[in-house]
Amino acid sequence: MKNTIILICLTLFITISSNSPAQSRVYKVIFDDEISLPLVQYLKRALDQAEKDKADALLVEINTFGGRVDAATQLKDILLDAKIPTIAFVNKRAVSAGALITLACKKIAMAPGSTIGAATVVDQEGKKGSEKYQSYMRAEMRSTAQKNGRDPKIAEAMVDERIIIPGLVDSTQLLSLDDKEALQYKIADTVVNSVNEALAAFGFKDPTIIVIKSNWAEEFVKFLNHPIISSLLIMLGLAGIYTEIKTPGFGVPGILGITFLALFFGSSLILDLATWFEILLFILGLGAILVEIFLIPGFGVAGVVGIILMIASIFFSLFNTEGYFEYSLLQNAIIQLGVSLFGFFLMGFAAYKFLPNTRTFKSFVLDVESGSKTGFTTAPDYTALVGLEGTSMTVLRPAGTAIIDGNRHDVVTAGDYIEKDSKIRVIKVEGMRIVVEKV
Repeated sequence: MKNTIILICLTLFITISSNSPAQSRVYKVIFDDEISLPLVQYLKRALDQAEKDKADALLVEINTFGGRVDAATQLKDILLDAKIPTIAFVNKRAVSAGALITLACKKIAMAPGSTIGAATVVDQEGKKGSEKYQSYMRAEMRSTAQKNGRDPKIAEAMVDERIIIPGLVDSTQLLSLDDKEALQYKIADTVVNSVNEALAAFGFKDPTIIVIKSNWAEEFVKFLNHPIISSLLIMLGLAGIYTEIKTPGFGVPGILGITFLALFFGSSLILDLATWFEILLFILGLGAILVEIFLIPGFGVAGVVGIILMIASIFFSLFNTEGYFEYSLLQNAIIQLGVSLFGFFLMGFAAYKFLPNTRTFKSFVLDVESGSKTGFTTAPDYTALVGLEGTSMTVLRPAGTAIIDGNRHDVVTAGDYIEKDSKIRVIKVEGMRIVVEKV
């Protein structure tokens, strides 16, 4: 009898346990800064992880004044395509691009005193964009609101002040809603004080909340994408490559130049600002310049083409030319590239003008005259060759070998290209350097 009672109790316990609902799991991401392209990779990773772990929902906590429209549209697409329920919790504000991201979520909760709206496209100076961009943003807001069963007119009125919403705005006002208005006009589903209350309002009782934070790689890419940092990478990368071309061998300047440009193109590639096409363009440009320096005399078509290709590849890597296009992004790319090139030339001028006078530079350079007049005879004296004629044994472009006064000498031209077996004349001698010209 006792064993029977125990067996019945165990059966009841197992039955009750199997029928009780499992604790829900909700993944959470936080958008509390300017909407930028690095957030796209962050949201993708978080959503992929949530879907892989079969989470019950993804919650996006939003507190932003807006940001890049191209980033916002990519974030919107990711949320609309999510395979699990998505919830937006507006903590304080969802302005401009933040409003589009909020509307992309299936459910919306707002904190008391929070706002949503003011999604007009503006440039970096805060000036309203052209009708082309406003029309695009109206369509984005309208279609996103319709997708999740919200009033498309209200969504459009957040972009265009000409749209009238009776009781809210006339034809002179751009629409922004506070929490009570958003709830009244069914833009928001509930007004709550916290994330836990928001989840409870949507049926998630005592859920396990897993916060996904941006990792070091995403933060590093975000740092590299900052306009000041990316400009410095371009500037230092070009300076390193230029220094390496002007010096013999391959050393530290070339390694640093390639590293800086690799960081620039790598971060742009991750953020979909650049493609392999831009990287190939840069490599072709660099190759054309090297051909000009080592294979073709003088400076001509190859050098010009190389410079154009390198600058074009960097320029196109500063903004995405596919999908949404905004003039302000093009304007920013032009300004950033201009600042980088100006800084590069300024750096070169400063190095040429002031570096030789620094104590560090002088420690590597012998600044005491050591000629035959002071008793030094460590190198042959070729001054007697000045004015003599000879024959070039090799092509001089500009350096090569020549026979002068019956002896073989390493010579260099003043910059001209001289064919093999040409008559040459020594015009000056600078230490070990014998400078010749074609007769």
